[in-house]
Amino acid sequence: MRKEQVKMSLKNTKTWSRVLVPVLLLCCVSYYYSHFFLQSSEGAFSKALCDSWNISQKWERLNFNLPCKTCMVVGNGFAIKNTSLGSAINKYDIVIRLNDAPVRGYEADVGNKTTMRLFYPESASYNPSIHNDPDTLMVLVPFKQQDVRWLKEILYNEKRIRKGFWKPPPEIWLGKTSHIRILDPYFLQQTASRMLHLPLNTPPKTNQIPAHPTTGILAIYVALNYCDVIHIAGFGYPESKDLKHPIHYYGYDTMKSMKNSYHNLSHEVKALKRLEDSGAVVYLHPHS
Repeated sequence: MRKEQVKMSLKNTKTWSRVLVPVLLLCCVSYYYSHFFLQSSEGAFSKALCDSWNISQKWERLNFNLPCKTCMVVGNGFAIKNTSLGSAINKYDIVIRLNDAPVRGYEADVGNKTTMRLFYPESASYNPSIHNDPDTLMVLVPFKQQDVRWLKEILYNEKRIRKGFWKPPPEIWLGKTSHIRILDPYFLQQTASRMLHLPLNTPPKTNQIPAHPTTGILAIYVALNYCDVIHIAGFGYPESKDLKHPIHYYGYDTMKSMKNSYHNLSHEVKALKRLEDSGAVVYLHPHS
């Protein structure tokens, strides 16, 4: 009888272990994310946004003590130029920037706070510290296998292989190794298929390259997964059919450079319109 009781006790212990271990792991991951991955700065601005979000979601009547993350995704579009949004952008808990978009010299319009920056090798700045904060997370978007290989060659100081890039990436990159992250390809797949309704595969035996999401729409999808309040600025393309019209708030790229891009801009415009109409994202400035 005693042996049977011991067996039953061991069996119950194993059963509870199977249940509790995943829960504990989830708690640990959630704690790590909230305390280390997204670094929040509490303030009156953040509290006001979160209070309005809580009221709309009616969380308080459920007695949930949930932290609220306010996020700003700063696009590189010309629309943000001369908006004087810089000080407002700096007040968000999380500020996400894209590619090699500069901050210095443009602070009045785009602010200077950067929590994380999404980039890929061809859009990498050789010295990330110039336009980022010391603790900015640099998130590599692996559009292709060569992108991860490039990072490996940089980190391990291996021979640089330049084949496979549409533009030569930096051969020297001064980013902090402790601040490098790689975006889970799942986000790429979900953004392409669920948000943009793009085919993930091209017909066999063709040289056609499938359209892929822009870094900006990817950043918004990431924010939708981790943030409670999401505002955006610098998104959208000029309505003008003038191919000489600038597309960024910096530099000299024009609409002409987008003619042969691998992005489906019409799908992205529709996706952003759906998100705006549903209240999932809010623009900080008038847009087309």
